Amino acid sequence: MSTPRSATSARQPRARVLAIGALVLVLAACGSNLDPEDVAGTNGSANGVDGTVAIDGTIEGGTAVDPGTGSVPGSGTVPGAGTDPGAPVAPGDTGGGTGGTGGGTEPGEAATDPAVEAPSSASCEGLKNQTGITDSEIVIGNSSDISGPVPGLFATAQDATTAFTAYFNASVPGGICGRKLRLVNYDSRTDASGDQEQYTKACKEVFAMVGSVSAFDSGGAKTAQSCGLPDLRGGAVTQVRNDCTTCFGVQAVNTSFFENAVPDYVVKTVGSAAAKKAAFFYSDAGAASENAQAQVRAMKKRGMDFPIVQGIATSEFNYASYVSAMKSEGIEVVFFTTAFNFSVRMRQAMQQQGYEPKLYLRDPTDYNPDFVEQGGSAVEGTTVYTNFAPFEENNAEIQLYKSWLGQVKPGTDPLFFGVFSWSAARLFVELAAKLGGKLTRESLIAETRKVKDWTANDMHAPQPVGSKGTGECWRFIKLTGGRWVPAGGTKYSCNGLSSTS
Repeated sequence: MSTPRSATSARQPRARVLAIGALVLVLAACGSNLDPEDVAGTNGSANGVDGTVAIDGTIEGGTAVDPGTGSVPGSGTVPGAGTDPGAPVAPGDTGGGTGGTGGGTEPGEAATDPAVEAPSSASCEGLKNQTGITDSEIVIGNSSDISGPVPGLFATAQDATTAFTAYFNASVPGGICGRKLRLVNYDSRTDASGDQEQYTKACKEVFAMVGSVSAFDSGGAKTAQSCGLPDLRGGAVTQVRNDCTTCFGVQAVNTSFFENAVPDYVVKTVGSAAAKKAAFFYSDAGAASENAQAQVRAMKKRGMDFPIVQGIATSEFNYASYVSAMKSEGIEVVFFTTAFNFSVRMRQAMQQQGYEPKLYLRDPTDYNPDFVEQGGSAVEGTTVYTNFAPFEENNAEIQLYKSWLGQVKPGTDPLFFGVFSWSAARLFVELAAKLGGKLTRESLIAETRKVKDWTANDMHAPQPVGSKGTGECWRFIKLTGGRWVPAGGTKYSCNGLSSTS
């Protein structure tokens, strides 16, 4: 995030923007189905933004990004897998690896990324040029919310896809059957009609969509399906998008189920008696109330109980009464489904009243540098359940994502949705390389339906992408001394699912 953290005056407006917009992130991350009208009512009108995009040059509808055919932005290094991350690029190198520009090396030349097997000349035989595929390139697209009432809402998804494109072109000189990747970025404008408009263009311009995330993703669902456009998303936010037969969320979510690993961790950590004294708060907007009740029902089946289940208006600034109610009820465990800055507000109210539950448990939206910075000592002890490897750990794929994100967008923090957009791009190239000469939109969709337990080289917990189920595995981290450290070990807990009905 490019805003200097030392500049308080710059940080405060940004915090207000996130206070509005991060609600959308939370509802999506927790497997919720968004009601576009309710979210638009919370954020203000989502309309009134034109179709032009200004990202690395302005064109109508989408912005072409080809990081592999120019020098890697912001650095003279090419940190590819199997190479020295600090090795300088040779003078005159184009940033596209030894393949240079255009079509790269001949099909069959070995990839330098050990996770991507370069198709042989024989396996590439028969590959035909088609929408988004030419003699020299395979064009992919990403449509995420960049403009609108919450500027940059899902910029992290687009940044991650851009970073992977740059990485792949530099690290796999031969590309896929001699073709480099070219990414076209679209702006869905935090609006259902914007999502639909961009997918209408994408149907004619790109081979597949990769890593997209939009708060109003129901808009383009019918369009993607009707033109047979493969849509490997960072995640599907609405049920309409999840129902699209050509669309797949790499972070797989089915809101009919909830992961047992979360309540099981609570019972194991605080004991069965304390687990029956839990509170579940949520920001009262959109489908949040329905989803909160559903999750509570699922967790009760695993031995928990919730004397307090309550919505909090996003306009509420004084959380003292909620803390007082928890103290009166003897609450030992607190859940809060909300944006990270509202979570900060709750923790500050707890600190002011000298109240500290045995467990304050949050989804990955609190796993954010701004949460730690804004909350200070008040947020110490917060526990987060996460379905991807923490950024602090030496996970090879996470470090690759961080490295290339720093190349294409210097100063940008890696974040939750960026992980799954990078993963979506990784899945696309592995399936495309596997198909080789048989690569078509139809064959890519068919192969995606077969994907089970996708982890993107252990970047995240297994995801049932093809079946559109729910990933059941989570692990836990705790904020201790201003740093996130493992809580309960570093392995994922995969304890099955409970129905939310």
